[in-house]
Amino acid sequence: MRNLILPIVVVVVVVGLILIPQAVFIVDETEQAIILQFGDPVAIVREPGLTFKVPFIQNVIKFDKRVLSSDAPPQEYLTSDKKRLVVDHVTRWRIDDPLTFFKAVRTEAGARARLDDIVFSELRRELASVGFFDVIAAQREAIEERVAESARRTAAEFGIHVVDVRTKRADLPREVEQSVFDRMRAERQRESALLRAEGEEQGNIIRAQADRESAVTTAEGEQQAQRLRGEGEAEAIRIFSEALSRDPEFYSFLRRLQAYDVVLKSGDRLVVPVDSEFFRYLLNKDLLARE
Repeated sequence: MRNLILPIVVVVVVVGLILIPQAVFIVDETEQAIILQFGDPVAIVREPGLTFKVPFIQNVIKFDKRVLSSDAPPQEYLTSDKKRLVVDHVTRWRIDDPLTFFKAVRTEAGARARLDDIVFSELRRELASVGFFDVIAAQREAIEERVAESARRTAAEFGIHVVDVRTKRADLPREVEQSVFDRMRAERQRESALLRAEGEEQGNIIRAQADRESAVTTAEGEQQAQRLRGEGEAEAIRIFSEALSRDPEFYSFLRRLQAYDVVLKSGDRLVVPVDSEFFRYLLNKDLLARE
């Protein structure tokens, strides 16, 4: 009997090692799972932790609970003003109902393919109702929100919740980019030429105003200078007149000395009559009387 205990224990351990992995599985906090029995779903596990299943009869399929993304290839669309536009979008989504998700699309790859079709369709419908400029700038966020809302309603049938739809790029097709850029360049050149002309006109106006103000200021300054010079000359004449009236002889003597300083230079020789009025302050009156 004792000889049978050891083999039995070994068998039990081996069976346990085989059965435990088949009967127990762990659900991570980022996961959710479906238990299948012969291919049919029998239970949904949403909470993380250790969970049991029937060995060999039941199997487990796990799905991610986190927000996933679908980066679709760029597609060409037509706007309401008949402009061709290449849009590259990204869809963010998560699995809301794993059972519905499993029945409808089975895998994440199937879900991405279905979501891309849905978003392509909604983008085509939305872009066909707005103009090119609105897509590029004015209504871009509003278009993304409307597309996300429409896709959210449709994707709910597959157990998918669409978080948002964002456009990474919205450009013209390569074959028309150059013509559009040329037209935009011509428009910018026209605008810049107009602005330069307006600036030149404004500059001429400012320069003319500055020249006029300068001329007015110069004329007023010249007028004031002439007035001050006239007042100065009048004051000088008045002073001279007063000086002359007080002592005419002294004034005549002072003016004669100033004339001597201008006329008589060192080394000059002048021949003038002795009784010349010009030298009457330089000659001895007694000498003149004897002569």
